[in-house]
Amino acid sequence: MKRFPFLTVILILFTNQVSFSQTEITGPTKRIADTIPFELTEHNNISIKAIVNSTDTVNLMFHTAANDVSLITSSSEKTSSVVWDNSSDVQSWGGESEARYSSNNTLQIGRSNWDSLRIWEGQNSGPTTDGKFGPNLFEGHAIELDFNKRILIVHPSLPAKIETFEKVALRYENDLMFIEGISRIGGKDYPQSFLIHSGFSGSILYDDEFAVSSNIGSQIEITSEQELKDSYNNILKTKKGTLPQFSIGSTSVDSLTVGFFEGSIGRQKMSVIGGELLKRFHVVIDADRENIYLKAS
Repeated sequence: MKRFPFLTVILILFTNQVSFSQTEITGPTKRIADTIPFELTEHNNISIKAIVNSTDTVNLMFHTAANDVSLITSSSEKTSSVVWDNSSDVQSWGGESEARYSSNNTLQIGRSNWDSLRIWEGQNSGPTTDGKFGPNLFEGHAIELDFNKRILIVHPSLPAKIETFEKVALRYENDLMFIEGISRIGGKDYPQSFLIHSGFSGSILYDDEFAVSSNIGSQIEITSEQELKDSYNNILKTKKGTLPQFSIGSTSVDSLTVGFFEGSIGRQKMSVIGGELLKRFHVVIDADRENIYLKAS
């Protein structure tokens, strides 16, 4: 099994777990291949330049657990082309809030353009980004993330290079992608489903039920406690500790920093894999979101 050394990460979360309501998107009329450069920020977020309404240039975080385009308030004030003409209740990590949205916009990323686009307003995104967008913009296309070259490649079909990658099944549900991973805690293996969440800067955040049932708080070394804010400034408290080993497919990562909410039941409903772990792989997601292909970076 491949193994990686321990990397210390800062567990910071500036994004929502449950995305806003699905946006109706009109995208490119033909299947095209496109190579889009990105910046991997110090918080492990994928930042990509985009143009809104052919006027405003923004840096958007590619967020694998979102299915809408959003701009944060501080950036929306600078985007003169966006007209905030409506509002709706939304669900985020910390509870329900009200958010504004703009009904009819265009967006350009790389060589692709979208129109009739709804843009939401949020309070937070990954640091240094103006907002976020999800993989649904590339519906019907395979998505490749090359963290070594810092490029996102949109493919009309799977690239030939995946022959050298390991194929791992995805569960695609409500526009969210889940993958199975195995946590070794107290000498015991715990297989579990994880949401792939590139908006989360850390490696792993466990759901409340798992944190209690595995008694992880007393079985791993606790390194720190921290307060997190979701997209609407709701405050959450988490603990960080060192997990002896975590595996996806045949690849194993040792001494991984993980987080969980201790003493909280029901708020954190999903375990998630974030950017600190994702960046250790070269990733290809198929067009049907049925499989993910991984190669250790």
